[in-house]
Amino acid sequence: MNLLKSINISLTTFVLLIFCNPVFSQKLEPKERKQNEPEHIISSEITEKDYLIHMSFPENYSINDSITYPVLYVLDGKSTYRYFNSENIDFKKIEDVILVGISHKVNGIKSRINRFNDYTPHSDTISDRKFEKKFGVQKGSIKTGGASKFLECIKKEIVPFIDAHYKTNSDRGISGHSLGGLFTAYCFINSDNYFTKFGINSPSFKLNEEIFLNPYIIKFTSNETWDIGPTKVFISTGENESPMMVSNMIKFSLHLKKSNYVNVDMNWKIYRNESHTSVIPSSLNGTLRTLYGKKQ
Repeated sequence: MNLLKSINISLTTFVLLIFCNPVFSQKLEPKERKQNEPEHIISSEITEKDYLIHMSFPENYSINDSITYPVLYVLDGKSTYRYFNSENIDFKKIEDVILVGISHKVNGIKSRINRFNDYTPHSDTISDRKFEKKFGVQKGSIKTGGASKFLECIKKEIVPFIDAHYKTNSDRGISGHSLGGLFTAYCFINSDNYFTKFGINSPSFKLNEEIFLNPYIIKFTSNETWDIGPTKVFISTGENESPMMVSNMIKFSLHLKKSNYVNVDMNWKIYRNESHTSVIPSSLNGTLRTLYGKKQ
């Protein structure tokens, strides 16, 4: 009886090990993308919007081993995924990392409207009316201030989906450009250590400095301690962007640097001869090199 009991225990343990081991869990292999086809479409119950997911994997990524990887979530993934390749990024100089591009399923003006809602931390009727006029849409079409819901969507819907289907670990970063940079700054300021790496590129503080920039400066100059875990931040802009875009990025960076927070490792860069659009591949490369660069 003791022998049979021992055999049964061994078999049970073996089965449990098989199904608990990441090697045998139901993870997905990277698939070959056709043109700009996304890996997934996620319909959010929180924001009531659909999001496209474009991904890039380390060269040796495989479901046949137990290696897990950090993840960098990149906003506006539909337009930036084309930079997720060796022509724009020197992958030999960065650690293995999964890149997850997040963008809106809709196109054109509808995408712009969604970006203004999802990426802005506060409601700003001045910006709403200004850009409705600029885009030629009817009054009430643009509504800023949806960042808290979008962040909740990322935390409760998008990240859990990626974690369930791919070999990720808890080392998470987020990066964005323009309005995406503004949202990334919001994530950083309201950090609860869910993300520990931030790429704040060409942030759109100029929409309304009083609402989107000044509260951050006040925080940095308050001389209060910040209970934040070890965090890396990269901030950038192009030299030929609007003077206000460049000056606000410098103002944000200098005040953050002067605050001298113990656990915040911050670097910033202005890219020579680059405009708001042309700077995107450089800022993405700089984000990866700074946040995930291999130690020399």
